[in-house]
Amino acid sequence: MKCPYCGETESKVIDSRPADDGERIRRRRECLGCGKRFTTYEVVETVPLMVIKKDRSREAFNREKLLNGLLRACEKRPVPYKTVEKVVDNIEQTLLNSYEREVTSMRIGELAMAELKQIDDVAYVRFASVYRQFSDVNSFMDELKTLLTKRTGEE
Repeated sequence: MKCPYCGETESKVIDSRPADDGERIRRRRECLGCGKRFTTYEVVETVPLMVIKKDRSREAFNREKLLNGLLRACEKRPVPYKTVEKVVDNIEQTLLNSYEREVTSMRIGELAMAELKQIDDVAYVRFASVYRQFSDVNSFMDELKTLLTKRTGEE
């Protein structure tokens, strides 16, 4: 860290503590060149996660948009709000852990469907019907048959 008084690049940290907002670290430093003290703030650098939509346009990942879509799928179902929030947290964490800064909306939809399939069949089918944009009743029925086959095979 460069001293603001003399330009020396060597300093020692005297004190570290979280800043008021908890998002930064406040550090008191002492310059090893001139001996003067100064304060620095350290913040985590975040790179926004970009979503590539079906029309190839890009927008920043919006967890509220995902949460709202999942809440619509779970409407009037016995799925607690906390469970839906946890699903959004899991999906967001999976995306951030992949270290890819761009992700397709298809990938997000697939992750959401995988999570919903474990929680509630009806919510899963609702989400899938919007996400996959079934072209006709037959493709919708095929998805339902696949789901029923997997369910009866598990029991």
